[in-house]
Order: sequence, then C-alpha cells, then structure tokens
Amino acid sequence: MYPLLEIKNIYKKFGTICALNGVSLSLQEGEIFSLLGVNGAGKTTLSSIIATLKPPTSGDILFKGKSIYDDIPAYRMQMSFCAQKPNLNAMLTLQDNLIFAGRYFCMHEEGIKERVTYLTDRFGLKTYLPRYAHELSGGYKQRFMIARSLMHSPALLILDEPTVALDPHIRQQVWEIIKEIKAMGTTVLLTTHYLDEAEVLSDRVCVLDKGVVRIIDTPKNLISSYNKACLEDVFIHLAQEE
Repeated sequence: MYPLLEIKNIYKKFGTICALNGVSLSLQEGEIFSLLGVNGAGKTTLSSIIATLKPPTSGDILFKGKSIYDDIPAYRMQMSFCAQKPNLNAMLTLQDNLIFAGRYFCMHEEGIKERVTYLTDRFGLKTYLPRYAHELSGGYKQRFMIARSLMHSPALLILDEPTVALDPHIRQQVWEIIKEIKAMGTTVLLTTHYLDEAEVLSDRVCVLDKGVVRIIDTPKNLISSYNKACLEDVFIHLAQEE
C-alpha cells in the first residue's frame, strides 16, 4: 500500500533564498496531518506546492504512488485547496457558489444537487443557501468555503489557516467540521499557527524550521517524549533549542 501522498526531497528557492531545503514526508489515507512552524518556516510554501499553486525547484510529489507532475489535471480532480482568506464569488448566491464548484469539476447536475444537499445538511448551512457571502459572519463564510472545497469529494483537502481571526467559539465549531471531514474519509493537510488546534485535530504533526523538517510525530508522543503539558509547550521547547 502506497501512502496517499509522498513528498520526496522538495526544494524551493526564491532567488538566493531557500524556502524549502529537501523536505520529505508522507500522508496516510484518512489522517489529519498538520504543518507547524513560525512565520517563514516554509509551511505555506510547501502547502502551495502540494496544491500545485507553485512548482518546486526540484523534487517530486507522488499521489497514490504516481508523480503528480505526470498528469496535474488528474491530480487536481482528486484534491482541493481551501484558502485562508474568503474568496466566495460575491455575485452569486451561496447555493450558486456550490453549484459552480461542482460544474467546474465536471460533475453531472444530479450529482451536484445531491452533493449540495449532503454538505449543507451535514454542516448546518441549508438555510443560508439563498444568501450572498457579504451577509454571512466570518465563521459561516469559512463553513461555505470548506463545503465548496468538498463538492467533488476530493481524497485530499488542504486547509490553509482555516480558523485565523475567528472568535474562539467559532474556531471550535470549525474544528468539529474538520473532524466531520475526516469521518467522511477525506485526508486533511492542515496549516495552522494555533498549537491547541493542531493538538486537538491532528493524527500527526510536522514541525518545519527554516525549510527543513524538524520532527514528525503524533501530538501525544511529542508531549510524552518532551515531558510537557501540551503541544504548545513542546513547540516552545523546540524553538528554544534552536
């Protein structure tokens, strides 16, 4: 059995700056895998490369054992990227945003209808379908962003800072949605600055430091290995070691 996704010796240079320096890791099917690191550690660059928004300078990414660069359109049909900032189409109702996403991924009309019903029921969004994005709170915009990213039933969902700037109780609501996504069988790659979020949600975490993988393990193992009370304390300890 291949991992769902294998990152193999990825380098990314911007001029003389090496943002990623030989990153290798793998994601298993059905797990929530979090990328952690301070600003400039390389997590946004790495997630952008995995999402095919940027090319690597060198290295390869394998999806189910095959290089994504052999057929990028086919890979994109099986993954999805949910951006940090809301980018719902302001000219369309929220229902039409979801329908448009389904058509973008070549879904047939009956499948789109069924998927809209399923996702809006599961995430408590049905009453908001006739509305427009500007009418929603930040938390509900994020819910619709995530629902839209799931329209084509991707095997891999990349969530880039999904709870940034949200109120604490809204953050926890989004956490429940992310847990639901895992229960649906989707693998989640999560980038976050919130260590409590990573601890609650992640099966495994990867700490990036200056473009290099510092450590990969489960939150529970890291907390135990470093004899700390929480993942945030482990992260601070690793930063102080550096």
